[in-house]
Amino acid sequence: MLEKGSKLYSILTGTCPRCQKESMYLDKNPFHLKNLLKMNDYCSHCGLKYQIEPSFFYGAMYVSYGLNVAIGIAAFIVSFVILNCSLKTAFISIIAAIIVLFPFVLRWSRNIYINMFISYDKNFEK
Repeated sequence: MLEKGSKLYSILTGTCPRCQKESMYLDKNPFHLKNLLKMNDYCSHCGLKYQIEPSFFYGAMYVSYGLNVAIGIAAFIVSFVILNCSLKTAFISIIAAIIVLFPFVLRWSRNIYINMFISYDKNFEK
């Protein structure tokens, strides 16, 4: 399931969606907030331009919204339904989960969005 050539591999690792040989980001650590969204302009292996058009990644905001809603629902179910916490504690856990996962959500949303338009090509050579 998480093998090279799958969309999930590219999304979770942040690698180039076409060749999956290098990271799209200058700094692989998402907790370095200063470099969180700094990306390479092109893939050095296949030459893919990551910023396909001006403001391309604005569409990733919609993906980010969906991911944050899913995280909020999951945090609520775990804290309120499974752990039987109070409603106030459940909402605090939602906020905490969204804050802690913020760097991952930003990158995952970009990774998902670019993978919606570009597919893996094992035969692609520069």
